[in-house]
Amino acid sequence: MTDYEIHDGKLELTVEGADKIWALKSHLTVPLDDITGVRSVVDAQAEISGGVKLGGSRIPGVIQAGSFVYSDGSMFWDVHRPGHAIEISLQHEHYRALVVDVEDSAAAVEEISQAIAASRG
Repeated sequence: MTDYEIHDGKLELTVEGADKIWALKSHLTVPLDDITGVRSVVDAQAEISGGVKLGGSRIPGVIQAGSFVYSDGSMFWDVHRPGHAIEISLQHEHYRALVVDVEDSAAAVEEISQAIAASRG
């Protein structure tokens, strides 16, 4: 699972527990201005297909965590509870998107969307 905080115009993601080992990463920070969208991912397992693992873990049906490269750019994943996943689309960043497993995906989408809107005035 990934925890998140919003402050100082940034979204900070913290990879929790053993997921740090699976993902080979424990922290990501993204300026709110670089987020182009956020959405709940209803079936993350269906969207996982493809991609070349750069670093991390992929056990089909169990977990996808780490950095993966697709034909249209790199993505960071930390998902093992697909019904709790959100996708954060980015611009001007190393990753084109972050797909992470959060406690409450609907609340996360709402909170991050409101923070993005507030930062853009």
